[in-house]
Amino acid sequence: MKQDARSWASEAQEKTRYQAVKAVLAGMKQVKAAETFGVTRQAVGKWMAAHRQGGGKALKARAKGRPRTGGKLTNAMARPIVQAITDHCPDQLKLPFVLWTREAVCQLIRRRYGLLLSVSTMGRLLRRWGFTPQKPVRRAYEADPAAVQQWLEVEYPRIHRRAKAQNALLYWGDEMGLRADHQAGRSYAPKGQKPVIAGTGQRFGCNMISAITNRGHLCFMVFKRKFRLNVFLQFLRRLLKQAGTRRVFLIVDGHPVHRAGGVRKWIEAQQGKIELFFLPAYRPDLNPDEFLNHDTKANAVGRRRAKHRPQLMGHVRSHLRRRQQDPATIRRFFHAPSVTYAAA
Repeated sequence: MKQDARSWASEAQEKTRYQAVKAVLAGMKQVKAAETFGVTRQAVGKWMAAHRQGGGKALKARAKGRPRTGGKLTNAMARPIVQAITDHCPDQLKLPFVLWTREAVCQLIRRRYGLLLSVSTMGRLLRRWGFTPQKPVRRAYEADPAAVQQWLEVEYPRIHRRAKAQNALLYWGDEMGLRADHQAGRSYAPKGQKPVIAGTGQRFGCNMISAITNRGHLCFMVFKRKFRLNVFLQFLRRLLKQAGTRRVFLIVDGHPVHRAGGVRKWIEAQQGKIELFFLPAYRPDLNPDEFLNHDTKANAVGRRRAKHRPQLMGHVRSHLRRRQQDPATIRRFFHAPSVTYAAA
């Protein structure tokens, strides 16, 4: 009677293989050997083929169960992996990846523990650990974590206390260039037919400078010249005029124009009506005004088509005037995780 040899002990399987192959080599037919040892003819044929290729070693019993390179990732093993993904980029751990993909995490686990996990299994584990695929934020290598910590814990709280004590308007400012060929969003089209957006073949653009407060105030200027000292001073005069009798504290990045000697002299001449403060280098994500930039680029330029520069500048001004009348939207820019420190 034929039996399922897979349920036998490893030693019994190995012994049967040797006996069946020895009998066939002695002249017994494979069918007769299968009947004699209670296995299938296909099993005997497979054993004979293995013997021809590898000799007696090919008939030895193999270890059962999960391969040594496999295994189960325990909670204790998972914790350092989660910490590594949270605190480092793959290339910092000398992995050949830029982003934390499922393949990258699989390779990290294999390198640390010798475990081979499939990509689908890795996806399930990442979801269980609370990770989701997201578009990464670009951050410069030159950014100084110590300077950022100093800004968040010491410098900005000091600026905020001074502004509150002096009833000053605390603005966050930034500049941005806009191109007419910028496109944002998606367009429906028949499947397999890429949508075509008509537009001028000419290349033109404009620039804008803006400043916002966490109370929803917005001051802006749209211009076509390059951002130079005279442009910045013109904007600062507008800012003071809009503030009325209140003092102005303006936080900006370290652009050379912001730090120019001409700006310092002009501010000194205002006798304390306006002060300038500088964000840590290479950290634009700490500036809430960046979200107004993204909003303007997407809605005033990316979703509209200007035929010439004056029309482009008109679209930008129109959008920013609407934002001036909508302080709630300006306040929401301060709700982003990277700038919530500035919301209060």
